[in-house]
Amino acid sequence: MRDPHTRLPWHVPLIFALTFVVHYLDRNVIAFALPRMAQELHWSDRQVGEYGQYLLGAFFLSYGLAQLLLSGAAERFGAKRSLVLVIIGFSVVSMAMGPLGGSLAMLVALRLLLGLAESVHVPMMGVITARLFPQRVRARANAIWNVGIILATAFGALITVPIITAYGWRNAFVIIGAAGLVLALPLVLLFVHHTKPEPRSANRSQRAYLGNPNYRLYVAIGVLNAFCGFGILGWLPSYFVRAKGIDFAALGWPLSIVFGAGVVGTLAIAWLGDHLRRRVLLASLGFGAAALALVFAIPAQDMAPMVALFALAVFCQSAFQAQEHATIQTLAGDVDIGSATGTYNGISLIVGGVVGSMLPGAIVSATGSFDLALMAIAVAALAAAVLAGVLAYRMKEGSRAPQIY
Repeated sequence: MRDPHTRLPWHVPLIFALTFVVHYLDRNVIAFALPRMAQELHWSDRQVGEYGQYLLGAFFLSYGLAQLLLSGAAERFGAKRSLVLVIIGFSVVSMAMGPLGGSLAMLVALRLLLGLAESVHVPMMGVITARLFPQRVRARANAIWNVGIILATAFGALITVPIITAYGWRNAFVIIGAAGLVLALPLVLLFVHHTKPEPRSANRSQRAYLGNPNYRLYVAIGVLNAFCGFGILGWLPSYFVRAKGIDFAALGWPLSIVFGAGVVGTLAIAWLGDHLRRRVLLASLGFGAAALALVFAIPAQDMAPMVALFALAVFCQSAFQAQEHATIQTLAGDVDIGSATGTYNGISLIVGGVVGSMLPGAIVSATGSFDLALMAIAVAALAAAVLAGVLAYRMKEGSRAPQIY
């Protein structure tokens, strides 16, 4: 057990945050490039929905399946060693999408491969974080690296859009993919040390968390969260361009404001969750507020209130993201964390990530309406609010010893 007086290695989640920024930049280039692809290839709104759902959904299919199958093995192989292989893999695949992505079929194939390459990144960061940080600060430690998701999207708009505008969308994949090898890989190799697994208690069997009904309920909430989060991440750039008439070259600041709100929300609500010990209840309230903000954002026509409302929705939804991995580690009892995180991420991404990427596109393809696609996300956020409220009650949050099993 870690000595409470030992200085905690806060530099590690900061390094993980940088690796997560590059990870998300690599996977999200496609969302920013999609409007320019559509413009160059003269796709209609219905074609953007049809082809976009395949490009966005392919990644989450392989990403989720690989997490289910590989996370436990990756933890046994070594969390740091697996993390190094992940960074090399997703950097190389992203760079290949430039010269090799000359057709829709090849782009889909490369997106499947990118999902495989990135698959155990999150579980291995969770494993190392759980071994280095005690429960009392676990939400903050996890939130530091998890905020890389939002940073990549917020600043990705300011980085990726100008690169695509200046050099074309194919070259953007090469430039951003190289950042993993130049920035992220050296930091992990030099400053993240190997951590040994915690010994398994004699009365705990492998994957015992699967028998925990609270864990299974949390997976269901994670599915809905993935649907909402990746639906917004994947489709908001196209929504702004095609439905709201925002010029592609001017996307940077509106998207940065919207997704930058998630950075503030994730860090602030993680601190609040650690102090109040009501992590799931905060997530429930956040989902409900996000659904309401989306309902008002969709019909808005003026730029300022529209961007403000979308930013509020992302801020509120980040209440779940702020507590997400700390809650999983608690529900798993700090045993088999890599497997528990991989199973959770795998299922939530296979179902929520794939459907969240493809269903909005299918709605646009069938109806020509981006507004209906965004409204489906609001409905999912409301459902997540209800389920998270039920789980908060089951876990008796706020008591001295929350009920986990």
